[in-house]
Amino acid sequence: MSTHDPSEGGDGRSVADPHTATPEQLDTGTHDTARAELAAQQAHHRAGMIHEPGPAGGGAAVATEPRNAMDRFFGISSSGSSVPIELRAGLTTFLTMSYIIFVNPSVLGAAIDVGPTTFVQLLSVTCIAAMAGSLFMGLIARYPFAQAPGMGLNAFFAFTVVLGMGVEWQTALGAVFISGVLFVVLSVVGARKAIVQAIPMSLKLAITAGIGCFLALLGLRSAGIVVANEATLVGLGDLSAPTAWIAVFGLIVTAVLLQLKVKGAILWGILGSSLLAIVTRAEVYAGGADGALQAFPGFTDGIVGAPVWPGDLVGQLDIMGALGLGLLSVVFTFFFVDFFDATGTLTGLSQRAGYLDDKGDMPRAKTVFSMDGLAAMFGAFMGTSTTTAYVESASGIEEGGRTGLTATVVGLFFGLSLFIWPLAGAVPGAATAPALILIGALMMDGIRHVDWDQASEGVPAFLTIITMPLTFSIANGVSMGIIGYCAIKLLSGRAKDVSWPLYIVAALLLARYVFLDE
Repeated sequence: MSTHDPSEGGDGRSVADPHTATPEQLDTGTHDTARAELAAQQAHHRAGMIHEPGPAGGGAAVATEPRNAMDRFFGISSSGSSVPIELRAGLTTFLTMSYIIFVNPSVLGAAIDVGPTTFVQLLSVTCIAAMAGSLFMGLIARYPFAQAPGMGLNAFFAFTVVLGMGVEWQTALGAVFISGVLFVVLSVVGARKAIVQAIPMSLKLAITAGIGCFLALLGLRSAGIVVANEATLVGLGDLSAPTAWIAVFGLIVTAVLLQLKVKGAILWGILGSSLLAIVTRAEVYAGGADGALQAFPGFTDGIVGAPVWPGDLVGQLDIMGALGLGLLSVVFTFFFVDFFDATGTLTGLSQRAGYLDDKGDMPRAKTVFSMDGLAAMFGAFMGTSTTTAYVESASGIEEGGRTGLTATVVGLFFGLSLFIWPLAGAVPGAATAPALILIGALMMDGIRHVDWDQASEGVPAFLTIITMPLTFSIANGVSMGIIGYCAIKLLSGRAKDVSWPLYIVAALLLARYVFLDE
């Protein structure tokens, strides 16, 4: 059964879906995209090539014969990419998400205590989990999606489950492991793929845009431009603060480079902003007295730091304890949040990278989703909260990364960070903030194809987009969109436009919000 129907114009005439229509069907005057461009996009789509290249130099090229074994393994040439582009994309993604090396240990350290070496052990675990998760995705699934311990999920682990509920951290790790097993099982049997296939194209486009808004909010918050406000929830920060003007500098420079189509624009923007912060002694680095920001402290102990094996964390998970009746709700919450967070992230990134076919399906979906679950299982065994796909992977995609080589490079950099983690600290959040903001803007492109004249398509799409940043959760955005889509279609007499799996998912999501507190 079709998961969504073609749009209808205001005069009742059927308007072709721009993602599946022929050039002749598009000659309606209702879409501003050129017929030739869409025809070329569809041709590239069906040939397995890029149809929506990043503006920073990742443009599609005519497919050529593989040049070597690595090219053949990753499908670099057939994806219209090249090794230099993939390497640059991997470095960009790593720099954009490298903050997790220091943030994750800080968050988990509030709940896990294994002695004086707690922080460095958690830092090592973070790097190992991110390395393994990214390599799983790059070498097995062969997609450019990096993975690492997820923000939000680590806070839920530490502050809600361990500190709030009084659950032992070993037992909480067991709950994360079980949720990962469930991810793999549902991926292997095709349940996650079926859910993605059931989601209509309008929601898939909205998920991409919503992730863009979420990324932009992350960037604005990291830059101190958007801050918390008790009266209005959010407010404008101090634009004279170092974090703000470093970010504004990077935003303008990167945007200009993107407009000029300079290769590596996002990467150059990150490096340029970092250099400016170091040279001007701007106080944008964590680690100051009483949690205040400080100027770049330099490499007081060199750029090489000896790794510490996390012997007090590895294998400490308590699976049997997590299976206790009282913790089933915790297991389900871990499962629910990461299931829809990762599913939404992977779907949105795939749409942006041009992987979705003319039916909106993701190639090798079972493998991709299985790697997400495997990463969660491995991370829990090593001693960290849920490892999942990162929305910051969009930065590498915008640099032109289209194959698993991008994620592989990210994984190798995280492995290298075990030894040179002091060097990663030279990139402050204010330098990566502009990349997140600009990528968020670029990811809004697809919503022009949503039929906003039809409330049954436009309203759920809007709910998806707006809920993600406002609730700080991709999973909530996907959930609101699915529930809204099914409810509006059902109550407006268009129930047959929705596939039955989506109704089941909507019912489960609604039940979760009504009966289970997060």
